[in-house]
Amino acid sequence: MEQKMFCYQCEQTVGCSACTGAAGVCGKKADTAKLQDKLTGALIGLARALDGDPGLATAQTNELVIESLFMTLTNVNFDNDSIQAQIDRVHREQSGLVPQCAACASPCGKNEDYDMNQLWQAEENIRSLKSLLLFGLRGMAAYAYHAMVLGYTDETVNLFFREALVQIGLELTMDELLPEVLKLGEVNLQCMALLDRANTESFGTPEPTKVSMQIEPGPFIVVTGHDLKDLQLLLEQTKDKGIAVYTHGEMLPAHAYPKLKAYPNLKGNFGTAWQNQQKEFHQIPAPILFTTNCLMSPKPSYADRVFTTEAVGYPGMVHIGADKDFTPLIEKALELGGYPETHQQTGINGGTELTTGFGHGAVLSVADQVVEAVKAGQIRHFFLVGGCDGAKTGRNYYTEFVKKTPPDTVVLTLACGKYRFNDLELGTIGGLPRLMDMGQCNDAYSAIQVAVALANAFGCGVNELPLSYVLSWYEQKAVCILLTLLHLGIRNIRLGPSLPAFLSPDVLQYLVDNFGIAPITTPEQDLAELLG
Repeated sequence: MEQKMFCYQCEQTVGCSACTGAAGVCGKKADTAKLQDKLTGALIGLARALDGDPGLATAQTNELVIESLFMTLTNVNFDNDSIQAQIDRVHREQSGLVPQCAACASPCGKNEDYDMNQLWQAEENIRSLKSLLLFGLRGMAAYAYHAMVLGYTDETVNLFFREALVQIGLELTMDELLPEVLKLGEVNLQCMALLDRANTESFGTPEPTKVSMQIEPGPFIVVTGHDLKDLQLLLEQTKDKGIAVYTHGEMLPAHAYPKLKAYPNLKGNFGTAWQNQQKEFHQIPAPILFTTNCLMSPKPSYADRVFTTEAVGYPGMVHIGADKDFTPLIEKALELGGYPETHQQTGINGGTELTTGFGHGAVLSVADQVVEAVKAGQIRHFFLVGGCDGAKTGRNYYTEFVKKTPPDTVVLTLACGKYRFNDLELGTIGGLPRLMDMGQCNDAYSAIQVAVALANAFGCGVNELPLSYVLSWYEQKAVCILLTLLHLGIRNIRLGPSLPAFLSPDVLQYLVDNFGIAPITTPEQDLAELLG
């Protein structure tokens, strides 16, 4: 059968192999996939043109590379016109920086756009490692983008984006590619630290906060995605208009930031994780603002009230531009009017209240209490159970795993995978809640900082701690986080609900042999093995 597209960057790819038909499982059409490939190829061409003279790149160049990579992340942009416009911007940038190439009578071919078919048709181990590198770059670009909109950048991160793009376009061996893949984990740690600093310096240090799932009567707006800056701008523009604002999905941790929770119109959280949006947004009497992924193809019952901004795009949806004038969104909220009476929502397990805000600042402020609880035998083990949620069967594993954790253990969580269990009441231990939500996916940085601090307190390595990692993945941000954990030497990670299609048998075996990565099995079996 003729391949109309090739995409295997997310967990739900067809047959755990690749989406190759008229559209991907995510709803991305074949022509959109091909345009995203062209955009990636143009970025590689731009990076190759600047290779050897990094001083040519400007702040505009760095912004363009980051934004373009972010646009190719799963469930961010489905709009062909905006992707084509981005390709044209990349070409103009290259022509402006190295104009001599366009006029060269003897073109070397080095600066031409890279044909992504060369990657997809490469020998399977080379394709696997280059895919790991590319998808990790896309994930890291999301974090760099969120830091960038807050005015924070890092030249090491910017330079690595271009360096790695060049590597993807070269003919390299496995031995040559492996160090670059692992280096991405190191650079992503620096990028997550940058975003952590950007968020805390802009909005304050997160603090434990209870969040209601009750929707009050009257006009409201739902904000989904990850961009805290967009949320702040919307809160500011709606604060005197009688419009409530509710978070959705990975925006839940926004309630823990002091400067955001200070807005009285930030009321609570609407719904659960991204894959439930088509059901939860059905006939919603309010507009929804998508600031980043994950956007699913809107159903007719709410398509007229979906708004996008930043790198997000979908054909026919109203896009809020760089001026950040949310007037169309505000007018739609007033027009729809909201629910006539109080509307109580629940989490997946029936809970009506969520708690977030246990970032490294909050947890390390009680580090002595944690250490004493461990020494006293009150806390036997820590589990980091987090990552991406998704629609694929098997993710109820994470709900059951958390339910079955013994009462003398603590569950740390982050990202949207927490919605599988974040409305459960697990009680307390040593004066601390047994379930602690550390934040968004990028707040894996918080988990790392806590692990390092505990290792220092106990005078041991991170792999000697009573700490296990049980992770779920869906898209490319999970890839760069995994590579960061591997860079830190963390071993014996459990990964599910299925392993990435882009891991060849040889690359997977390398990860098993060197890092002890293993697929999840059953909650009972994994708990027995992890607890020894």
